[in-house]
Amino acid sequence: MTNYRVAFMEGDGVGPEVARASRAALEALEAEFDLRFDIAPARAGDACLRETGAALPEESVEVIRRSDACLKGPVGETAADVIVRLRRDLDLFANVRPVKGIPGLKCLAPWTDLVIVRENTEDLYAGLEFDVKGGAIALRVITKKASKRIAEYAFGLAESRKGKSVVAVHKSNVLRKSDGLFAKACRSVWKRHPRVSFSEMYVDAAAMNLIRSPERFDVVLTTNLYGDILSDEASQLVGGLGLTPGANIGDRFALFEPVHGSAPDIAKRGVANPTAMLLATAMMLEWLDFRHEDRECGRAAARLRSAVETALRKGMRTPDLGGNRRTAEVSDFVVRQIRRPPTR
Repeated sequence: MTNYRVAFMEGDGVGPEVARASRAALEALEAEFDLRFDIAPARAGDACLRETGAALPEESVEVIRRSDACLKGPVGETAADVIVRLRRDLDLFANVRPVKGIPGLKCLAPWTDLVIVRENTEDLYAGLEFDVKGGAIALRVITKKASKRIAEYAFGLAESRKGKSVVAVHKSNVLRKSDGLFAKACRSVWKRHPRVSFSEMYVDAAAMNLIRSPERFDVVLTTNLYGDILSDEASQLVGGLGLTPGANIGDRFALFEPVHGSAPDIAKRGVANPTAMLLATAMMLEWLDFRHEDRECGRAAARLRSAVETALRKGMRTPDLGGNRRTAEVSDFVVRQIRRPPTR
């Protein structure tokens, strides 16, 4: 039996509710596969700041560093102090957000199957802001090293997908130095991946075409800010943020989370959609399979994805999807599906 230590951050708002669904799924998978998950709580977020004086205490950082992977629930107003810091300090340079329609779920574009890969450590999110007389200045950082590294990741991912295409999204016609450097780096990396189709698109055109013709996209490669905005937009094609997971991946470590926020307006009401957190858990299992060549993790990820898709197809939908099911009902159904012997 393989043991994995998973740092677990419940977060704020609906975070603890969707986190419970994730833990229940991991416990069910332990019973079905030759796996064990040692859950290591790591406090962070708004409530943690109020109670301890730190949004991300050093002891939580140490818990994460000593773990094989991290699952994180949504964080509220302290997101910059938590996830942005972790991305930088752990060098989680690739933000990966798949956007794929789920069979049987009504949405704008159920045929959508794309993934947005964004550079995760620099751009305006480097946090270099200054007050000046009458205003403020934010410095945008784009480097050749980071741009080439994220491009290598995106092209490598494209090679494993059916579409085998990458579109680099930038605004180099206006931001000639910063986005110009990013675009040039993407072109140079493309030369090492001749099996991948490559194109470029300005960010405003990409925002339009994601809605008009999402089937044109396979892997979207872009900078930090653009990717953050475009991935939220793209989530609406397949049913919204409640269905969209995300990964923050480095060379040796990765953190997985739902893309949505903490939704304090519905916290503790039991109606939060746990799907994004469950799919983030599946992404973690797939990454553990890749990182440790552990096929049990891959099989467990497939079982969890199937269980989530079955739940949605059979009407286990929370209010954000037009249903009336509660978070716990969806979670319980997914667990039952995990434990159901696969049909042969």
